[in-house]
Amino acid sequence: MTFISGINPKLGVTAEIAPLRGECGIGAMMPWAGKLWFVTFVGHTGRSGAGTGLYTLDENLSMEKHPASVVGTYANRWIHSATDQLVIGPHLVDPNGNVRTVPDLIPHRLTATMDHHEDLVNKISYVTMEGLILELDLRTLEVRTAFNMLRELDLPPGTQPHFKAGFTTNGRIIVGNNTYDERDHKGEWTGGILAEYHEGKWSILEKTGFMEVFGRRNLGGTTFAIGWDRRSAILRTLIDGQWTRYRLPKASSGYEYYWSLEWTRIREMEHERYIIDASGMFYEVSPVSYEGRVWGLRPVSTHLRVVPDFTIYRGMLVMGGNQVSPNMELDWWRSDRTENEGKDTGGTLDLNARMDNNPLAGEPQTGLWFGAMDDLWTKFGKPKGWGGVWWEDAVKGGEPSDPFLMTGFERKSMHLSNSSDHPVSIRVEIDFLGNGSWKTYDVIEVAAGGYAAHAFPEGFSAHWIRLVADKDCIASGYFHYT
Repeated sequence: MTFISGINPKLGVTAEIAPLRGECGIGAMMPWAGKLWFVTFVGHTGRSGAGTGLYTLDENLSMEKHPASVVGTYANRWIHSATDQLVIGPHLVDPNGNVRTVPDLIPHRLTATMDHHEDLVNKISYVTMEGLILELDLRTLEVRTAFNMLRELDLPPGTQPHFKAGFTTNGRIIVGNNTYDERDHKGEWTGGILAEYHEGKWSILEKTGFMEVFGRRNLGGTTFAIGWDRRSAILRTLIDGQWTRYRLPKASSGYEYYWSLEWTRIREMEHERYIIDASGMFYEVSPVSYEGRVWGLRPVSTHLRVVPDFTIYRGMLVMGGNQVSPNMELDWWRSDRTENEGKDTGGTLDLNARMDNNPLAGEPQTGLWFGAMDDLWTKFGKPKGWGGVWWEDAVKGGEPSDPFLMTGFERKSMHLSNSSDHPVSIRVEIDFLGNGSWKTYDVIEVAAGGYAAHAFPEGFSAHWIRLVADKDCIASGYFHYT
């Protein structure tokens, strides 16, 4: 079987053209029962297309569409160890490859599966794109709604829910909603969040788009969450019950709008090594934490792909895709979704109201990419990007900014501006050990209404960099790495 740059067209998958030319992304992938299992998705439940389903790929790279296939929007996968089952889409797969489908889950846009926060043995939980947390009883296959995020959280009126992530750890439930558009960029808030359920109540940790949450229960038990705002990509970590915020450069602006972000993930690749996909850049990080800190986070490469999921199958790195899709829509996206508290009430199919969003795209299709882990370092783009800690922000004097990643880039420049009517001194601090030991690198004077730039010596690096203004001001602090 011939591969061209990791791709063989025989391993591509398509959706049907009629009645709608929809989407055909690969939402979730998992090695199980001797095969690679994956599900493809349409954009908006089974009403928005046809022909997607559940697939298997064996060691001979022979692909089959499973007879249990159903059309829907699914990007969830999980292994429930207590019952030894693969959970993928609305399906449960036993160690012999036998498939059961849960009918009550089929209509939901399932974006994440996680252990139940209380009953790890008998139940699992699902996050839906509409903001529901569903519980499945694995003995009876009964489905019930445990939480509705549109009720539990104080979200702005008219929030269009786009929940993507869910994870449980030590009784906490952590969820992410990636809703984000120009209003967020301008400083308004449309409902993107990182939120948690802890000690019997829900709270919002971040008011911006968040895409993924994942971690381990051993090796320090660190939980990672990735999101973004107009300043930069964001990495939040939960260690020993404490949340910390880090900032990372963006490699692309093509992932800014929440519909175009399908989907960025955190996956354990090889053995106890995480790969994080955030804003067009792959990062490597250890799940282990010391001194309450993330250790050794470094950029691997930039990329232009939309990678809904990636995994290791028989020693190969396999990436799913979401290649260009017509994604034809009807007029069913209406305010009644929020008015009905997260239920996907949809609306009436009106074939006269269809909108062909991409008339230059034909048959919905996508494919699998095969390679080696080392290909991320050797065959993808060089790490480079931009981002900052302040963007025309009201900065408090003496208050350090968030740490911004500095390691792993060849050339680095910094841009500072002061929109206040008085001069400020901005102290540049670096943490070269990566454990929060901050040292002064320089102090840069910025005049009232002024601007200053600094090019770091070629090859100079530290794990993290942050800025501290000596007095209150309106300032920007931004970095460009090449």
